[in-house]
Amino acid sequence: MRLVIQRVSEASVTIDGQVKSAIQTGLLILVGIEDADTAEDIEWLCNKVVNLRIFPDENDVMNHSVLEAQGGLLVVSQFTLHASTKKGNRPSYIKASKPDFAIPMYEAFVQKLEATSGIPVGTGEFGADMKVRLLNDGPVTILIDSKNKE
Repeated sequence: MRLVIQRVSEASVTIDGQVKSAIQTGLLILVGIEDADTAEDIEWLCNKVVNLRIFPDENDVMNHSVLEAQGGLLVVSQFTLHASTKKGNRPSYIKASKPDFAIPMYEAFVQKLEATSGIPVGTGEFGADMKVRLLNDGPVTILIDSKNKE
């Protein structure tokens, strides 16, 4: 499972001209799922996300988690995180999971993140044509792949 985590001042997801979810200060999390992902990956990533110290403290040092910053969480599925660009100019998405596997994993990730953080988690809609707006704060962007834990 791959995540792109962005510390934001605000973020939203719009589908068919309607805002589905929006947050102010917090984390926008893009999630890419592959068939090798497990419940253990979800658990590890959720704990990592909730405890990442990437929000400023009183000395403007990145020392607080999203919990301490009382931030929001917005999760958007993004199969393109598993793009392979090794051959040619058209990315291959062969490693990205098909919806029958990816949707339950995405939903499990959202549920676990909500349970771990105690924060309501906003979402996009799996497979929809989404417009994602964000104001990256910092900018702070973190990449995490559960297959690279060590």
